[in-house]
Amino acid sequence: MDEPKGTGTDPGHGGAPPPPFQAAVDALHGARLRPQIEVEPTPAPKRLAPYAHALEAAVVDDDEQDVADGRLVLLHDPAGHDAWRGTFRLVTLVRAELEPEMAADPLLPDVCWSWLTGALTARGLAYGEPSGTVTRASSHYFGGLSARQAASQIEIRASWTPREGRGGAPDTAAHLAAWCDLLAQVAGLPPASPGDSSVVTLPQRRGPQSR
Repeated sequence: MDEPKGTGTDPGHGGAPPPPFQAAVDALHGARLRPQIEVEPTPAPKRLAPYAHALEAAVVDDDEQDVADGRLVLLHDPAGHDAWRGTFRLVTLVRAELEPEMAADPLLPDVCWSWLTGALTARGLAYGEPSGTVTRASSHYFGGLSARQAASQIEIRASWTPREGRGGAPDTAAHLAAWCDLLAQVAGLPPASPGDSSVVTLPQRRGPQSR
């Protein structure tokens, strides 16, 4: 998240991107998202696939402070990839700070993973080969730093293969919207649609962090 801003696209080793990849990228930029979530391109990784496009996002509160952030990377290999079982792959990182007692909940990793799969399912998205980790870390301060309050962070790293549609491109706009649903849940925002049973609510998070 600390790399300089750029177009977010790695044009790949073959120059101009193939039409399915370009269509998938165009759909990402045409997606309509919640106003609390700011999304912009960021430099894409260059060695994970022949073509890649990356976005970073932050959930911003009324005081213009980040309460969660993350990165979503779209990978494309026209030749296909055995581990992906497809030609596209979505890779994500999502993180937010939590209350220490909330981070100690033994069910927290399972709940966080269910937020991702639930967000995809709630939007009717077909996907395969999901994998990932949920990591929680705590920091306690001593000596000259003892005045600082203990801090805990949750981090979700995941990847999945979106089903390809007409023309060979997946519905990346819908996958981005589902990913933003995950970001919103990690940030503690209420669901976009009141009464959405796919949303699992956890106790109040720690207050927003300075940008």
